[in-house]
Amino acid sequence: MWVAYFIGNSVLQLLVFFLYYLYTLIFKISFMQIGYIIIWVAVVFVLFLIGKYNGLVRFRNTRDQSFADIDVQLKQRFNLIPNLVSTVEGYATHERETLEEVTRARTSFLSAGNDVNGKIEADNMLAGALKSIFAVAESYPDLKANANFIELQRELSDIENKIAAARRFFNSTTQEYNTYVQIFPNNILASLFGFNEAKMYEVENEKERENIKVKF
Repeated sequence: MWVAYFIGNSVLQLLVFFLYYLYTLIFKISFMQIGYIIIWVAVVFVLFLIGKYNGLVRFRNTRDQSFADIDVQLKQRFNLIPNLVSTVEGYATHERETLEEVTRARTSFLSAGNDVNGKIEADNMLAGALKSIFAVAESYPDLKANANFIELQRELSDIENKIAAARRFFNSTTQEYNTYVQIFPNNILASLFGFNEAKMYEVENEKERENIKVKF
């Protein structure tokens, strides 16, 4: 009987040990699986964030690149201003305020550096100033008939047409960028990394632009 008890007790101990080992093995496997799942979720999440961040950068760079074409035309137009002012001064010496307004617009553009919004504001300022210049010319027939003034008008009109075409493309890329920044969950990531909505290239007064487009 003692032998039977000993054997029975040993079998029970082995059974308990086996069940404990099986439980431990199952627990370890489950824990490892949960760890793998967490790792994969983290990897997917990081890749998702990287993709969204790269998208923000791509849309912003596309907008900046689209402004490059406008910037070239703006520089050409503002480079004409000293010659324009010099020509007008020769005939309209009493229009100092108007000429100073044009000069201020050019100074504002040059001081804007790489600030796109600053350049846009300077361009709108120049549009109003050029309107005043051409209005002044109507009162000075000799100025209006001056060959250099006529050539400057032609160049300014040609540049304005090119800017108008480039401005439409720029506004299109700006709208795409703003939409990408605004939608969820991009707006959260954009806020964290400083991607703000961009300003459109809005013409403050379309009639002022029309005055730049001189008809010959």
